[in-house]
Amino acid sequence: MSTTTDVRPEDYVNSNSRPSDLKITDIRVANFRGLPMRVSLIRMETNQGLVGYGEVRDGASKNYALLLKSRLIGENPCNVDKVFRKIKQFGHHGRQAGGVCGIEMALMDLAGKAYGVPCYMLAGGKFRDRVLCYCDTPSVPDGTQMGNMLKERMEHGFKFLKMDVGIGLLEGIPDTVIAPPQMIATRHVMHPFTGIQITQKGINILVDYVAKVRDVIGYEIPLAVDHFGHIGLESCIRLGRALDPFTLAWYEDMIPWQFTNQWRTLTESVTTPTCTGEDIYLKEGFLPLLRERAVSIIHPDLASSGGILETKKIGDLAQEYGVAMAMHMAASPVCALANVHCAAATENFTVLENHSVDLPEWSNLIHGLPSPLIRDGYIDVPETPGLGFSDINEDLLRNYIDADDPDYFGPSTHWDRELSHDRLWS
Repeated sequence: MSTTTDVRPEDYVNSNSRPSDLKITDIRVANFRGLPMRVSLIRMETNQGLVGYGEVRDGASKNYALLLKSRLIGENPCNVDKVFRKIKQFGHHGRQAGGVCGIEMALMDLAGKAYGVPCYMLAGGKFRDRVLCYCDTPSVPDGTQMGNMLKERMEHGFKFLKMDVGIGLLEGIPDTVIAPPQMIATRHVMHPFTGIQITQKGINILVDYVAKVRDVIGYEIPLAVDHFGHIGLESCIRLGRALDPFTLAWYEDMIPWQFTNQWRTLTESVTTPTCTGEDIYLKEGFLPLLRERAVSIIHPDLASSGGILETKKIGDLAQEYGVAMAMHMAASPVCALANVHCAAATENFTVLENHSVDLPEWSNLIHGLPSPLIRDGYIDVPETPGLGFSDINEDLLRNYIDADDPDYFGPSTHWDRELSHDRLWS
């Protein structure tokens, strides 16, 4: 395990850098698989030799970022808010915001490096020195086995856990799920329109599953649950009420985030906190849920919610309504550190997701920070400039290049002249 000594931001100021004269000169992107998901890393270059990194969320095309290149060349990356307002119209709910959010991370990385301060300072300072992480864990069919897997996570220092509980665990068991033809197999029909219902037998099996997990891990550690399946509101309520006695941390994404009234009904029908938000873009997207007190916890993914500063605004908005913010994240250390700075700067933040516990090399994909990044269930907030790492580990990253798109930060000149007359008013 590597260690760091005390550092001062002023030790990292580039005296040759003139932030007011900094200009974006190039944007390049590379695709990777297994970090743990499929992601694209953005490299933003400048006229002063400073380089900033961002990340396009898993499942989103790198072209979402490259489309923005002609709109960014010549801009000063230190004008983060100005540039974000210029490009945010090219994001949308879900993965479509991946390019905008990845660019915003790179802007913040560059601005921090230009001024010699960590990104959390650009977001107003920090409320905490380290960020609590929860680990998602792959599903297995036996509750006791699941409990033992989670117990192992606890032994590695994790103090907050998550697992899946849903109709996937009932596959092949007769009389547990009622569904019209083909509906079980599809993920492309929204929950209220599938007609899928869980029977009492199915609910009893899932209750027994969670009981076995709790028997192993006990009741002193938070345990969140996710991936219930595309079941309707009424089945969500019946299942939620059956699982309430296990005092779970939250029920995540039981129904699509768009249905505010259904979320309010669900939240009022169960005694376990409800949680959603990983597909919502910008603070305005969260407002209906907050205004109606339809969820107990918001759960934005910084790589689709708008980046560091916008997600900080989302957290502040939620705080006004008395709602806590957890953060969804399945990404490389680049995006993870963007989340860490945002979490540090947001008072009502609670916990950050991590999907990389089973990828030993994950922490070593970057240079300049302790390895492992997550220690005793926390990530220390970096005090070094920008996102905090000194550089990416190119030798290691090349092992994860996407075989279907092996171009490693190659030239993107064919995007230089993309039409960019984007004014939204006349």
